[in-house]
Amino acid sequence: MVRMRMRLAGTTFLQAVLSALILALWASIVPAGAADEPVDVELVLAVDVSYSMDLDELALQREGYIGAVTSPEFLNALKLGPNGRVALAYMEWAGVDEQKLVVDWTIVDGPASAARFATAIQEAPLRRVYRTSISGAMIFGSALFDNNSIRGLRRVIDISGDGTNNQGPLVEPTRDSLVARGITINGLPLLLKEPAGSMLDIEQLDTYYEDCVIGGPGAFVIPIRAKHEFADAIKTKLVLEVAGVKPPPHVRVLPAGSPPRISCTIGERMWMDRWGN
Repeated sequence: MVRMRMRLAGTTFLQAVLSALILALWASIVPAGAADEPVDVELVLAVDVSYSMDLDELALQREGYIGAVTSPEFLNALKLGPNGRVALAYMEWAGVDEQKLVVDWTIVDGPASAARFATAIQEAPLRRVYRTSISGAMIFGSALFDNNSIRGLRRVIDISGDGTNNQGPLVEPTRDSLVARGITINGLPLLLKEPAGSMLDIEQLDTYYEDCVIGGPGAFVIPIRAKHEFADAIKTKLVLEVAGVKPPPHVRVLPAGSPPRISCTIGERMWMDRWGN
């Protein structure tokens, strides 16, 4: 909000009003902190809201991000970078045409800005949408970097989800195209349910994420196998991404040029076998 102190001497009331309107219009066109802002990392948090996620899981997932960005560990990690600040965007995804930017780019440089970002996530309504297009999330997420007037030393898309790609472009070439642009993709596969024959789940979702989804320098996967692991896993992942440090030994890093151990088109094949389109 632009505040002006109007003086009657030498400035008419109309001139003051016009000046205020011009400044307010300019503020609405150029977001605060977005004028070629240098940050340590531009990080897109891409969160699965497909119908395979039940409402409890959606709530846990969201609470995990809210708690992570306001945690002492995350706030301390901010201080490790040369700029001491990061840019965060929070998006939700499901089918190929079902992506939504929930919280736009926000410069986070301390407790106050972190709290504002967390509050914006908390206040957004929960939603669920059909199908699973990880490639669609990648494409939408990568477009968020374009023309955001932020200069990050690194660009990262952080994808969380509980299933394989079954709609839209193939995930492996999409991943490779983003990596070629200098974007790193990290993964948070959710393995909370036993795979059922009637569903499209696979037991090796963490392997699928490792071999088909993540990519780029230092890309890593942190699988979640139980609901109580949500908060710590998300916090660990965000700290690693923001600090730009090497993941610990228990976090798998994708070796360059490794051949996939699982078919990267398994989700599309399972969908075709069940529904035929």
